[in-house]
Amino acid sequence: MQLSKPVPPEIIQSVDAALDKKAEDIVVLDLRNLSDVTDFFVICHGTSDRQVLTIADSVEERLIQSLGVKPSSVEGRRTSEWILMDYIDFVVHVFVEEKREFYRLERLWGDAPRIDQAELQAAAKSSA
Repeated sequence: MQLSKPVPPEIIQSVDAALDKKAEDIVVLDLRNLSDVTDFFVICHGTSDRQVLTIADSVEERLIQSLGVKPSSVEGRRTSEWILMDYIDFVVHVFVEEKREFYRLERLWGDAPRIDQAELQAAAKSSA
């Protein structure tokens, strides 16, 4: 799919940071024409609560270090089954696999365009 607007660097950095910690099934949903609350969801999962916490920490650290961006709020660190990181313009959801299957955000937002890995890599190269 061809995006009408460029992908912000925060999204690219979030995905890269999650990949660095072996996040699985990363999906980016473009909500810009569907929601007044946020523009993007970055959704992924880990195989354990420890990995979920590690992925979330990696995303947060990467965005602070590379772009100086901090989350407005973070929920779920205590149990690490679903960590939600709200950056206002985008939200990062890091699940354990069972919780992701239960809540099925991708299905809930099924009409949202998905941005695939190839598009994110192309956007990263064009912005470099």
